[in-house]
Amino acid sequence: MGVLMVIVGMFVMVLCMCTAVLRWNEMRYRKKGLPPGTMGWPVFGETTEFLKQGPNFMKNQRARYGSFFKSHILGCPTVVSMDPELNRYILMNEAKGLVPGYPQSMLDILGKCNIAAVHGSTHKQMRGALLALISPTMIRQQLLPKIDEFMRAFLSNWDNQVINIQDRTKEMAFLSSLKQIASAESSSVAQQFMPEFFKLVLGTLSLPIDLPGTNYRRGFQARQNILKILGQLIEKRRDSEESHKDMLGYLMRNDDNNRHKLSDDEIIDQIITILYSGYETVSTTSMMAVKYLHDHPTVLEELRKEHRGIRERKRADEPIECNDLKSMRFTRAVIFETSRLATIVNGVLRKTTQDMELNGYVIPKGWRIYVYTREINYDPFLYPDPLAFNPWRWMDKGLESQNYFLIFGGGTRQCPGKELGIAEISTFLHYFVTRYRWEEVGGEKLMKFPRVEAPNGLHIRVSSY
Repeated sequence: MGVLMVIVGMFVMVLCMCTAVLRWNEMRYRKKGLPPGTMGWPVFGETTEFLKQGPNFMKNQRARYGSFFKSHILGCPTVVSMDPELNRYILMNEAKGLVPGYPQSMLDILGKCNIAAVHGSTHKQMRGALLALISPTMIRQQLLPKIDEFMRAFLSNWDNQVINIQDRTKEMAFLSSLKQIASAESSSVAQQFMPEFFKLVLGTLSLPIDLPGTNYRRGFQARQNILKILGQLIEKRRDSEESHKDMLGYLMRNDDNNRHKLSDDEIIDQIITILYSGYETVSTTSMMAVKYLHDHPTVLEELRKEHRGIRERKRADEPIECNDLKSMRFTRAVIFETSRLATIVNGVLRKTTQDMELNGYVIPKGWRIYVYTREINYDPFLYPDPLAFNPWRWMDKGLESQNYFLIFGGGTRQCPGKELGIAEISTFLHYFVTRYRWEEVGGEKLMKFPRVEAPNGLHIRVSSY
């Protein structure tokens, strides 16, 4: 009996201490003018609930506090905005004290020079260098031929196989980007580079706690290994007299035609940024497109019809060209609808550079603002029957130019690689649907937050079409 009383007493004491800590932490942030909301535990905040519950956490907080509330997630005091009009204002007003505010883990692992982290004149310089690499002319003359050559080879031996389409689309997105960045060396460095890159990706969305075994530590160590690989690659190219018509070749040019000359550190962070930003969107959208097409045979038949028409106009070995991409109207609609329904990107982060008023509240300097765009994708007023997979809704080009269309970001931070990503996914779908038919094996579970993924893989049985 005495032991039981001691255990009960200790439990009550711990409960009281936890309550006191939570109350103390709430009092720290109970400043006049802040939005309503809760802050959770010191240091950790509400990160665990945010990552585990995802959209439900957001819905519950909105039900309690409205569409503009405070929290503490991913190591930062944060205001969450779920209001479409306010979100657009935030994205369009970087010059008024709202700059990129990505989590510390992402900044540490992607590098201080990555385009998402810098602003002002530095952002203009880095963005200019990036846009020069992925301009319409570059896509047409240099990148699309590389993408086509890669996709043909990558999709050449899938007949009569059970494959994990999640793993294959991850490999596809990484290797395709690597070929565009360093064509000649892509095959020799891929085996060493790819596992390090996958660790880096996992580390970018984690608490910045530098302890053994954490995703943050593994991601940061992977960055160091990648710096060595890319540093050696740059050195070898400098020692060589050979010229290279790929992204790294253009970034390293010293002639007068290169208006956006970067240091080696900036070049390396630019390469990591290109790989990272394209990887997640291209791989996940491709995987989910395969999933949705399997589940909606009418959509698949319409897509095949479009791509068969393109193939009928070509010789068997003739590659996809820019005019072919322009004719893929339904393919573009499938990509947009996949991105909307799966919500590949849940939102973007901004940071205040000064105390500022938003929506009637005062947001302190240094706070993050999470522009949460997920719910916009399921708004029945914007997208009738929002849970239906209906690519035809995008055949009206006007929908793509609407103010609430934030699938690829907005303002000065709209994804600069949008058209390149669409070109990669379109070329993948072209060769996949014209060569193969497939059926799912196992009906694996899909998770939609914080990343869209199949924890046990997404397996399909593939056969020739």
